[in-house]
Amino acid sequence: MIAKQQSVSQMTNSEIIKIIEAAKAQGKIVVATNGCFDILHLGHLKYLERSKALGDILVVGLNSDASVKKLKGESRPINSGTDRAALLLGLKPVDHVIIFDELDASEFLRMVKPNIYTKGADYQAESLPEYAASQEIGAKIELIELVDGKSTSSIIKKMHD
Repeated sequence: MIAKQQSVSQMTNSEIIKIIEAAKAQGKIVVATNGCFDILHLGHLKYLERSKALGDILVVGLNSDASVKKLKGESRPINSGTDRAALLLGLKPVDHVIIFDELDASEFLRMVKPNIYTKGADYQAESLPEYAASQEIGAKIELIELVDGKSTSSIIKKMHD
C-alpha cells in the first residue's frame, strides 16, 4: 500500500498495480518477494539487492502486524507495519511495498502478477505455500542465497543472551 514515489504516503493497491502494469507494458521485469522484515539487517539488504538484480521493479509484500503475530508469536512484530514499510522503502532496491493480512503471499502474488517471485534458498520452490499461485500467474520462482548468521531470530536471541 506504500510506494517510494510518494515517499511513505499511502497509495492504494490499485494505484500500485496500475504502475506495475504500465511498467510491464513497457517490457520491464517485475520481481516480487515477501516477508515480515521485522528487524532489518544485512541479510535482508543482501536478499533484496539480489532480488532486485533479477529485474527492473521490486515489489515487497509485507506481512501485516496481525499476520506477523500469528506467524511468529505474541511478542512479534517488534516494529509496526508502517515503520517496517517505511524502512523497506528507504532501501535502494525496494520500489513498492504492499501490506497484506494473509498468512502466505498467494493473494499478493495474484494481485501483483510478477514475472519473478523470490524466496530465500532455505525454501524449496515446490514446498512454498505460494507455489500454486506462482504457477497460476506464470511467475518464475528464484531462490536467493541467504547470508549466514544474519536473521531476525538470531538478533532477538542475541539480545536475550
